[in-house]
Amino acid sequence: MSPSAPRNSTRAALHYQVQAHNLHAHLYAVTLTITRPAAQQQVSLPVWIAGSYLVREFAKHLQCLSAQQSQTPVVVNQLDKATWKIKCQPDQPLVLRYEVYAFDNSVRTAWLDTQRGFFNGTSLCLKVHGQEDQPHRLSLIGDGLPKDWQVATALQPDKVNTHGFGSYLAADYDELVDSPVEMGAFWSGSFTARGVPHRFVVAGASASFDGTRLLADTQAICEAEIDFWHGQSAKGKAARAKSSAPHDRYVFMLNAVDNSYGGLEHRHSTALICKRADLPRLGQGKTLTATDGYTSLLGLISHEYFHTWNVKRLRPTEFARYDYARENHTELLWFFEGFTSYYDDLLLRRAHLIDNATYLALLTKTINAVLQTPGRQVQSVAQASFDAWVKYYRQDENSANATISYYTKGALVALCLDLSLRQSGKTSLDDVMRSLWQRCDGGPMLESDLLAVLQTLSGESFAERLATWVHSTAELPLQELLTSHGVNYEQTAAGLAEQLGIKVSDSGAVRIKSVLRDSAAEAAGFAAGDEWIGLQADTGQGPPAPGWRLTKLDDVPLYLGAAKTMQALVARDQRLITLRLNLPDSVKQIKLSARDTTCILAWLDPEKT
Repeated sequence: MSPSAPRNSTRAALHYQVQAHNLHAHLYAVTLTITRPAAQQQVSLPVWIAGSYLVREFAKHLQCLSAQQSQTPVVVNQLDKATWKIKCQPDQPLVLRYEVYAFDNSVRTAWLDTQRGFFNGTSLCLKVHGQEDQPHRLSLIGDGLPKDWQVATALQPDKVNTHGFGSYLAADYDELVDSPVEMGAFWSGSFTARGVPHRFVVAGASASFDGTRLLADTQAICEAEIDFWHGQSAKGKAARAKSSAPHDRYVFMLNAVDNSYGGLEHRHSTALICKRADLPRLGQGKTLTATDGYTSLLGLISHEYFHTWNVKRLRPTEFARYDYARENHTELLWFFEGFTSYYDDLLLRRAHLIDNATYLALLTKTINAVLQTPGRQVQSVAQASFDAWVKYYRQDENSANATISYYTKGALVALCLDLSLRQSGKTSLDDVMRSLWQRCDGGPMLESDLLAVLQTLSGESFAERLATWVHSTAELPLQELLTSHGVNYEQTAAGLAEQLGIKVSDSGAVRIKSVLRDSAAEAAGFAAGDEWIGLQADTGQGPPAPGWRLTKLDDVPLYLGAAKTMQALVARDQRLITLRLNLPDSVKQIKLSARDTTCILAWLDPEKT
């Protein structure tokens, strides 16, 4: 990607030098120079990172903090878990030095080893109190690193070499910590979407990786999403060639590993992680199904890119200015994460990367995930948003019984709104999202803004429906709305785990991870942590049936035969317990399929109708 014109580096009053100090010890060395410090200068490290709603205590990895002025040591006093105060001379530059341990191979924190470096500014860059809005400069030192290492970041370059090492500029602290940095011998490619240059880097790819396909598919996603937000008023594709997008550059940073999945959005970039096996492969067929790992990866790319508008710019009023020292609560994550989850797969369909059947299969998974979560009857999706800090990001064995995901149920709220609006023939959720962008000028919004736009575009109030769908635990009218839009909404037999009401891991042994409320397993007395060792069918007549060792859940029907009752042998805290388990009447799950293609296309691919 061609860098934008460099800004004047002399304007940066705050300068961070970051060096991969010790690859084997996973230590970054950071030097922070404050040109004009306060007499009682305070600095602090964030306790969370925007987009991941959990207090993660990044300061636990900061060590060896020292300060000096004119090469004379200055005393540093720690005020709390992540804040320090330095008494110094305000007319002299203050230099802080410290180290950060980096060994979290996720998108949220920092990583450093002999193969790769990665960090978010929230993990490495102390905030200088009182100077958050000043220009910040970040210098990345490449000394001592392997010669084939490069740098990828969305920060504006100031003075960098051909590998990307050197200095970068940020307008303020928010921009600095919202711009992750990738370092290493990664694969790199680029494309332009509606006039916006994009770069895609992949670390850890195997020899079978098809980078050409990844770039082409990602470009299709980006163009579909830019058109979604800004292209509908233009006449024809030629008129859309010039982008109205709010970003002038974008960087995808993907870390391919053995087994992980996730992403974190930023204003001009995203950090992604996926299974190495989910990358597109040379010679792989073009047709994608709902179970393909590459389909999931494309959905993740679509999700994080949609956040460029929905949460990074259009955002809750509570996020107008981040407070990095504590939780920032909002009840609107059902909108910002849930509606993004609705559009991520829908825009894959509109970009023609998946077909109708695959999209409906993906939607089926979302619906069943919600309907098979008893917590939907306990917690509203607005409450789930507010409680993200203590519930969604702190899952335990009872979470499914007490909580609901604002991602999945929020996506279904978006579905219900979209189909309800389309029923009237006047408007759609697409129009609502674009109108919200205009109404809020791409900035902070309230739920009342959404209600006002719904009223204006549809001519009717949605206050009662949102109160029911978002602020209560009432069921959503999914069957009615989907059926009216040409979709078959069928009930089929659920899998064995769903019938019994358990979640298990069965790698060599069947271990119970959670037991769902009012389920057959709960009635029998199963508990999280149990190891289900064996079973004996209870036929109720004749000689006792043989007992069987159980190593995977799918073998239960094999050993049970026609019986509906069994004795289950369970190990709990090294004690053997026998539980009487009755198979319930057939538990159902939902299956969607196309009935009226014309009606479905008006929703899934409106430009074709």
